[in-house]
Amino acid sequence: MSNTIAAISTPQAAGGLGVIRISGDDAIAIADRIFVPTGKTRLTALPGYRAAHGKVVFQGEAVDEVVALVFRAPKSYTGENVVEFSCHGGLFLLKKVLRAVLASGAVPAGPGEFTKRAFLNNKLDLTEAESVMQLIQAQGDAGAKAALSQLDGALSKKIAALTKQLVAISAQLGAWVDYPDDEIEELENDSILQTLCGVQAELTALLSRFDAGAAITQGVETAIIGKPNVGKSALMNLLAGFGKSIVTDIAGTTRDVVEQTVRLGSLVLHLSDTAGIHTTDDVVEQIGVARAKQCVERAGLIFAVFDGSLPLDAADEAILALCKGKRAIAVCNKADLPLKTDPDRIRSVIPRLIPLCALSGDGLTALEAAAADLLCTAEIDTSAAMLSTERQRKDAETALLAIRQTIDDLQNGMTLDAVNISIDSAIEALLALTGEKVTDAVLDEVFSSFCVGK
Repeated sequence: MSNTIAAISTPQAAGGLGVIRISGDDAIAIADRIFVPTGKTRLTALPGYRAAHGKVVFQGEAVDEVVALVFRAPKSYTGENVVEFSCHGGLFLLKKVLRAVLASGAVPAGPGEFTKRAFLNNKLDLTEAESVMQLIQAQGDAGAKAALSQLDGALSKKIAALTKQLVAISAQLGAWVDYPDDEIEELENDSILQTLCGVQAELTALLSRFDAGAAITQGVETAIIGKPNVGKSALMNLLAGFGKSIVTDIAGTTRDVVEQTVRLGSLVLHLSDTAGIHTTDDVVEQIGVARAKQCVERAGLIFAVFDGSLPLDAADEAILALCKGKRAIAVCNKADLPLKTDPDRIRSVIPRLIPLCALSGDGLTALEAAAADLLCTAEIDTSAAMLSTERQRKDAETALLAIRQTIDDLQNGMTLDAVNISIDSAIEALLALTGEKVTDAVLDEVFSSFCVGK
């Protein structure tokens, strides 16, 4: 990588401190051009892991008083020469310092480019790189702990161990097939099957925990649905902790989807308060109902709200039909009023039913427990290996399918050279998961979700 990149690495807002990060072969020389030290030692003369106090001077004018931290390759985050200017945290000052750095020879960093360089320089594998952004975005203890475990290599080590087992089988099979006249001991089918079944079990366990892992690290798309005037917006406001949605006694107040990210216990929920689902001739309401149904289709969790003070009607039955076979919790709202709905009918479609009063908050703790139980996050070990992105899940599934094919081929008497093809496919998928064999398109997609400066 010939370019030296630079960016503001702290939030784009005023604060006590702001950081400009520079990385590349010329990082120290570029920083030295605009840095005037308080002492006599220039940045180019500093060893790695050293700091110097001074001023950034650009076009003959002092811009800010800073502390410069020098990291020399390969002992830096990116594996390159790195300089970080710790500046006063005014956004105007940070932009002026960055402008001086760019004018001195650096180019603007793209989203995630520092971490991408760390990956390309073998400082991180791809699963560890993805965990960096998850750590930044964590909104709860469980998410932060899970992301930190993956950054420390929990998933990488698991995948490396599985890959090593498959490579050992593949190498011996390949040698036996390619050199039949040599005295190479043939692997027994039972021994191969035992290893393959062990790998299959490990991948199956990883995939079974994917939804819980994603719920902890990324949050869950959650739709609040129900017929008009059952308390959907009141539930949204209860979960958000403020008046996000307009609440009135008039049915149909919410006509569009209102979105808000909230915490429910250890869970992060990306809530969508939808329009009341019902039959209507109003064109605007029809659009709102259509959008509500779209939210249901893409949601990882549904809060289906029913008015507990009224008998179920056709509109409620339509809500139950939408929730059939989906991950849903029934919320029997207005629990402070006499119960007139049919809880047994609701439970026949949605087994988890929580009585709740959205206005007072009674029942919220039970809703929190039900959500954690349904998403299987209550017992998850945040220190264990965990798949947490769709990319990781797809590669793990591809590897698992190849392992299953290998087992079938062995049991059906296929030749060992044919069996080895499926094993190699599984190895390729696992290497793609950790980024050891990955395309530029995949890298661009992974790092495009990162913030600039990380």
